[in-house]
Amino acid sequence: AVAGIAFWAVGFTFMYGGGFALSGYTNDSVPVAADFFFQMVFAGTAATIVSGAVGGRMKFSAYLIFSIVMTGLIYPYLGQWTWGGGWLSQRGFVDFAGSTIVHAVGGFAALGGVLAVGPRIGRYTENRINVMPGHNMSLAGLGVFILWLGWFGFNPGSQLAIASVEDATAVANIFLTTNLAASAGAIVALLISWAQFSKPDFSMTLNGTLAGLVGITAGTANVSPVSSVIIGAIAGVIVVFGIQLLDNARIDDPVGAITVHGICGIWGTLAVGIFSPDANIVTQAIGTFAISGVAFVGGYVVFMILKAITGLRVSAEDEVRGLDFTEHGTEAYSSADSLRDPVVVGAD
Repeated sequence: AVAGIAFWAVGFTFMYGGGFALSGYTNDSVPVAADFFFQMVFAGTAATIVSGAVGGRMKFSAYLIFSIVMTGLIYPYLGQWTWGGGWLSQRGFVDFAGSTIVHAVGGFAALGGVLAVGPRIGRYTENRINVMPGHNMSLAGLGVFILWLGWFGFNPGSQLAIASVEDATAVANIFLTTNLAASAGAIVALLISWAQFSKPDFSMTLNGTLAGLVGITAGTANVSPVSSVIIGAIAGVIVVFGIQLLDNARIDDPVGAITVHGICGIWGTLAVGIFSPDANIVTQAIGTFAISGVAFVGGYVVFMILKAITGLRVSAEDEVRGLDFTEHGTEAYSSADSLRDPVVVGAD
């Protein structure tokens, strides 16, 4: 909802020019309203990536304010560098569907948020990293399958046309490379976690799927099927060790968003320069590190300003009790030993 309004009111004009009317056509003969909606979802994606990394301890109001800044200013400013015809576009930077422009922006803004808000209570003790597993892995699995399916709009949709034979062929190949990378990422993360823990880790396999999807997003239209498998497989390696590296550094990211979207986003964008003749590795490196660096600094500064003005974090008591109850006045999962006071229908 925030992205729908903020990107319409400020972000889209900032990124592409134009105005509130959203009428007419782009230079590619795409209706401006269609282009707006497609890009608005990308802007919303960049903001929601951050939510998982700061989950469990941030004030809802602070996250909403950040989402306005992210979708209205940070994402459009960085997106303009490439998709809006800016300086990276002029240098030949290739990021077809947003490994860096969407995912690394969200991932490194999330890193800024995590550093500003700090780890969850009890996550780290003096000599120990305490496991805080997800509450419902079935829902986590469902969420990843929804994302996997949604990526077939995210990546093939970035072709922006399907009427001609050439466009239809390109879209079909994008479907193929997207799915191959996701599959390779899932399998490699599964095998590495299985070797490490003597059990096939479901959570890490899910993150491997997403890592493969993020990794292929930049070059999905520019690389071969074999290259897409390699890109996805390497992303599967990166996500396992990246998540562990951040944990060892005591950077608390409950869902692995910084690694999945940030680090794998960088890998995927650099990979275009390795596997595609259409891109230069130096230009790819300049673009991905410039965008990621500004996203991190911008996210950190916004969160620190919010920390000084409104506060970022709920109280320790509220965090332990649960943000569903303390921030929203309801319970995500009602139970016999509910913390909520009984409600009597008809009582004053």
